[in-house]
Amino acid sequence: MDIVLLIKAAVMGVVEGATEFLPISSTGHLILAGDLLNFMSHDKRGVFEIAIQLGAILAVVWEYRTRFFSTFSGIGRDPIANRLIINLAIAFLPLAILGLIFGKAIKAALFKPVPVACAFIVGGLIILWAEKRKHTITIDTVDDIRPKDALKLGLAQAVALIPGMSRSGSTIIGGLFFGLSRKAAAEFSFFLAVPTLGIASIYSMYKERALFDMGDIGAWIVGFVFAFISAMIAVRALIRYVSHHDFTIFAWYRIIFGVVVLVTAYSELVNWTVN
Repeated sequence: MDIVLLIKAAVMGVVEGATEFLPISSTGHLILAGDLLNFMSHDKRGVFEIAIQLGAILAVVWEYRTRFFSTFSGIGRDPIANRLIINLAIAFLPLAILGLIFGKAIKAALFKPVPVACAFIVGGLIILWAEKRKHTITIDTVDDIRPKDALKLGLAQAVALIPGMSRSGSTIIGGLFFGLSRKAAAEFSFFLAVPTLGIASIYSMYKERALFDMGDIGAWIVGFVFAFISAMIAVRALIRYVSHHDFTIFAWYRIIFGVVVLVTAYSELVNWTVN
């Protein structure tokens, strides 16, 4: 068993779990980390990222297991459960439809370190703008979200088709523009991740099934476990954080990190292999 590969898999798992639900782009970080670590071939890395993403999703399901259980057990008879399911379905559709139409073109053109770094910076500036605006809360909890609000949040999430923009970040910051409290925006982003990432992962695993190699199973398991653990920590930390702080720190992190990638790329301090 290749110990170096397992260590790299653990690092990738931590990167996925720690960034998936924060407004800093897990896809962008995985592209950069995988490139820097020279982790697997491009095709195999994509399959690996699908596997560890499921670990991050499982962390949300486990953290909110009581809410998920009550929602699914209440379908058809509990108005609150019915509303959440309908809202998630509505919010899921824009990304699903636009992804099917433009996904391949976006992946071919933008899944590279320098475009990702630019998206980091742009996303950070958008967060700063959102936080400088007057934030009037009209939706305090996830249960207050209406179908028209869910559609707006779904359109915001679709911006994350651009790697580096962040699925959670687009949804959360969109929520701020649309009058959600920070906690409501963050939690709806977590819940929306389950169908969005779950369906996308299953579809991608089926489509790329020929690339699965049982020789890599050890790396998949290590990455999955580390993604689960780090995602659990990140979700709990974000909910505690947004109770007393805004998202400005994430904006500056994105901007600084993006600038560092651009500087290292163009000065050749780091040999980004696909920049």
